[in-house]
Amino acid sequence: MKAKLWEKELKTNSMIEKFTVGNDTELDMFIAPFDVQASKAHAKMLCKVNLINEFELAQLLEGLDEIVVLLIKGEFKIEDGVEDIHSQIEFYLTKKCGETGKKIHTARSRNDQVLTAIKLYLKHELNLIKEKSLKLHSIFNDLSLKYKNDLLPGYTHFQIAMPSSFGMWLGAYAESIEDDLELVDAAFKICNKNPLGSGAGYGTSFNIDKEFTTQEMGFATLNKSAVYAQMTRGKSERVTAMALSSLAHTLSKFSYDVCLYLCQNFNFISFPEELTTGSSIMPHKKNPDVFELIRAKCNVIQGLPNQLTLLTNNLPSGYHRDMQLTKELTFPAIEQMKDCLDVLTYVLPQIQINKHCAEDEKYKYMFSVDEVNKLVESGIPFRDAYKIIAMKIKEEELKTT
Repeated sequence: MKAKLWEKELKTNSMIEKFTVGNDTELDMFIAPFDVQASKAHAKMLCKVNLINEFELAQLLEGLDEIVVLLIKGEFKIEDGVEDIHSQIEFYLTKKCGETGKKIHTARSRNDQVLTAIKLYLKHELNLIKEKSLKLHSIFNDLSLKYKNDLLPGYTHFQIAMPSSFGMWLGAYAESIEDDLELVDAAFKICNKNPLGSGAGYGTSFNIDKEFTTQEMGFATLNKSAVYAQMTRGKSERVTAMALSSLAHTLSKFSYDVCLYLCQNFNFISFPEELTTGSSIMPHKKNPDVFELIRAKCNVIQGLPNQLTLLTNNLPSGYHRDMQLTKELTFPAIEQMKDCLDVLTYVLPQIQINKHCAEDEKYKYMFSVDEVNKLVESGIPFRDAYKIIAMKIKEEELKTT
């Protein structure tokens, strides 16, 4: 059993240890590469301000580079008795570098260490989500142009409304993603501030160089207040969740459309059989399970901002262990969002539209507004024209062209 970084003489009760560690040993692997990245920047800064020497810096960087290789191979794990990735990295460096390894934690706390790793992780993931969203946007846009002249009946209140086109429908989702990406960019901007150097939330008496670590890690700027830097734990996750929620809303709505339009009663679109599933009893079924799951997963993601708000909204300033739970809410949601984007990007180009769906008899009055407009153009007031056409529809006398 390894000692905790903060442990003194008495060992922690095993039940308390299990409860407080939770599932951090699994979740922390998401931020492991970013903790190494931050540790490299921190070590270089310690050398720059003469808190370690060049030889010690070389030792630490060599050890951290070894960890990077092990992470890539999937061979770096959090060992039994080690409570998190931050402890595991320090234990590895101490085992490799001896006393030098113990110096890596100079002028930082696990609080700002975790903050920094999470912000680097969120930046990385937001960039990935933006990249995947742009690919999907491009597909929507291309399909919109391809099918811009193919009629699609419009519905309001689930009642037949006015003619639209498949191009307009698909283009609407391209534009929706554009708005979603504005929130992704906003979340990235908020996360793009370096908290390293804030220590446990009250700074450090060492003469550290926060501007150096800011540039070294690729942050745009730094958190000026050490107290506020700690307050960004939970806030960074929440603004990221808001961006995810907006994108999830778009994907969920589109998936609902697809499920509806695939229904035989609409018969607007179809997909190749291999992208659908069957029934265990009904041989004629082609179920849109993939879209139903995207809808469900995205609906769950839309609840993430509220979950994080409830988790953090009754806490005062400073660090509290409650924040540990932000990881088990946020990290899986990010993975789910990427999966949904990947799956939709794969299946969407294979959509098949019914170019003759608007020819069905039930859509014969879909152009009634055009008939009203023709009367208006001949000089009849709109309200009178509306009543004339309404009466013709009631008496089944309207013939549209």
